[in-house]
Amino acid sequence: MPKRSWNGILIGMEHISKEGLVQLKKELEERKTDGRREIAERLEEARSMGDLSENSEYDAAKNAQSFNEGKIAELEEALKNAVLIEPSKGQPSEGKKVQVGSVVKALMTNSTAEERIFAIVGSREADPVQGKISNESPLGQAFLGRQIGDTIEVETPKGKVGYKIVGIE
Repeated sequence: MPKRSWNGILIGMEHISKEGLVQLKKELEERKTDGRREIAERLEEARSMGDLSENSEYDAAKNAQSFNEGKIAELEEALKNAVLIEPSKGQPSEGKKVQVGSVVKALMTNSTAEERIFAIVGSREADPVQGKISNESPLGQAFLGRQIGDTIEVETPKGKVGYKIVGIE
């Protein structure tokens, strides 16, 4: 499948940090080895109990096996479509544009002028509580392509929130 681009973002690809890639590979390996082994043991134990037609342990183990295999397929697909986020080096903050992998310092414009720091990450690594926002989220999309001094406004469930970009790393 050819890669298509929109506003510098590859469509159909999943942006991921180096740390996120390591975690993804680790989870895949654990599911393929330990996960499969544990489920095989559960299935063997359930088979030893006799009649499989009314064996809830066997049904539960088969469901777990199906879930695990689905998760393995999902992780393999994510790895196949992963685009490693490369941190930009040596660029001065001025003139730099927000992209996936950027860390954005922004002041809230419609409240207490509180400074917030956001890391723009792929959707798999998003964790808003820790300031990691997805490039696919409304806030992440509003920041993409912007520069220091730009002001954005985003509609949230609590109303519109505005930010002025004061730094990009």
